Amino acid sequence: MSDVDLDVHHSTEDVTEALREDVREGLSAAQKWLPSKWFYDARGSELFEQITALPEYYPTRAEREVLAREAGQIAAVTGARTLVELGSGSSEKTRLLLDALGDAGALEAFVPLDVSASALAEAAEAIAGDYPGLAVHGVVGDFTEHLGLLPGERPRLVVFLGGTIGNLAPLERAKFLRSVRDVLSEGEWLLLGTDLVKDPDTLVRAYDDAAGVTAAFNRNVLHVLNQRLGADFDPEAFEHESYWDSGNEWIEMRLRAREAATVRIPGAGMEVSFAAGEHVRTEISAKFRPEGVRDELADAGFALKRWWTDAEGRFGVSLSRAQTGAEPRP
Repeated sequence: MSDVDLDVHHSTEDVTEALREDVREGLSAAQKWLPSKWFYDARGSELFEQITALPEYYPTRAEREVLAREAGQIAAVTGARTLVELGSGSSEKTRLLLDALGDAGALEAFVPLDVSASALAEAAEAIAGDYPGLAVHGVVGDFTEHLGLLPGERPRLVVFLGGTIGNLAPLERAKFLRSVRDVLSEGEWLLLGTDLVKDPDTLVRAYDDAAGVTAAFNRNVLHVLNQRLGADFDPEAFEHESYWDSGNEWIEMRLRAREAATVRIPGAGMEVSFAAGEHVRTEISAKFRPEGVRDELADAGFALKRWWTDAEGRFGVSLSRAQTGAEPRP
């Protein structure tokens, strides 16, 4: 088995402090909100894995279809020596890329980045065990803060899959894409997964499944606040909602208070009052149009080189190259 190196740039104390700051800011706002990254403790990660297998939740299957079909071309075009994955991965999608890059003969290292040390260590060990000879170098950090610390021999291929970029508001997306560009040398690569705009019914059902798994996943953020900050939320007192915002072209997940309540959050030094029917926005999931993806990448300093979708045109995967100066858009 290959050895796994692990760089820790985000301690448990750092995570708790970041949560505390987000809770203070989000739950004191006129329209309450919480960042979606706080869904993902061990239970949240387990629930999300269940979501990806639900009949209503098409993005995982659609993206996997594209990668299974195009991984060889991705490897041939990029010639990547290092695969950098934002969000630790030992999933089938990660392995499709590792297999193709390995077959192409250039791959030397896999660098997964994740905020959760336990999830990262598990994923890195799984990959190291199955790919002997591959250097696995995990980085515990936040992709909004620690991109500049990523190791690896050039050229690197940074992958950000699952449509996760849709969880960022437009200004946050622009900042994120620019930060990725800033750590890459000219000619290095970004592989990006983006869920596409489609009929609202399909979108809403993908975030409000009949089995109630997404509802449990949504409420899990309240369990995280109870566990980490000593809050006294009753998660079942909040109703899960999925809403299509046609103006912003994103899905909102919300938790709506069934009745008036006051919640204590000792770890954040605050009490929060909820009116009956008041909601907390827990996630946005932006949906994209191909021309919008191209323009956002270009504005950040990337030239779009390949664009693929699944057979039904539900999900887009783009391969773009870091560039300096202007280049005609395809």
